[in-house]
Amino acid sequence: MKPKKLNQVTDFDIKLLKIFKTVCDCHSFSSAESILGISRSAISLHMSDLENRLGVRLCQRGRAGFALTDEGREILEYIKVLTASIEDFRSKINQMHNHLKGDFNIGIINNLVTMSTAYITNTLAQLAQENSEVVINISMSTVSDIECRVLDNRLHAGAIPQVTPLPGLDYYHLYDENSFLYCGQNHPLFEHLEDISLKDLKKWNAVLPNYVITPEASKLHQLLDCSATASDREGIAFLILTGKFVGFLPDHYARKWVSDGMMRPIFQDDLKYSTPICLITRKSKNPNNILKTFMGILELVKNR
Repeated sequence: MKPKKLNQVTDFDIKLLKIFKTVCDCHSFSSAESILGISRSAISLHMSDLENRLGVRLCQRGRAGFALTDEGREILEYIKVLTASIEDFRSKINQMHNHLKGDFNIGIINNLVTMSTAYITNTLAQLAQENSEVVINISMSTVSDIECRVLDNRLHAGAIPQVTPLPGLDYYHLYDENSFLYCGQNHPLFEHLEDISLKDLKKWNAVLPNYVITPEASKLHQLLDCSATASDREGIAFLILTGKFVGFLPDHYARKWVSDGMMRPIFQDDLKYSTPICLITRKSKNPNNILKTFMGILELVKNR
């Protein structure tokens, strides 16, 4: 397929892009039939037309099944940004009528729901109660993914630990999350914590997060023999519960296992660190009205 330039984006192009996104979401032409209300042969013709207009091969289809090409995956990411921009335009038009209507997209890192200070939960509850035509969309993801999607406007806001602030984002402090070192009930330390000192900790295998952590947290992990890694806090909990590893967890997340006698903290006074949890938004002079309303409710919730 020869490279070509797309000199003008028409309404028909946008229609074809939406059909392509639906097929990708459904992972096949046949599954997309009922959603799009058109036949597989019509979908196939639309895909061929789109490929001709863009000058790239978007997907493989046939007996082997549906699969995106590298170019198709890249185009799909562009479509997501385009869809977010259209939604942002729709939200701004609705603002002209002082009527909240549209999507509110928020990204949250895993395991914040157990935090006793439920600022996000209470704010979303009030937003939903007072604005029945606002559709709340929550996605759970990594810090870097949430940052990227807030920056390119696919997310209106994100709740993440503040480790390395980015210049294109605003940070609103929610609370500080306290983390302690834990061992599981089958670990040799569980019944003998009184018999060891801090210097002895190097004798035991520990878990190192393979995501970005604060310098304070990094310094404490250097006291341990980190022989395993985990991509998130749930993975750390899994390894602690094996009884073969010690690891740091937020106290609100570990609370259930501690109360059930399945974990206990180690050297609570010495081995602890605090991480600020912030709500991030893209720097903008004119945020959409749904986001402004959400931030106003959040301020009231925090001050109650």
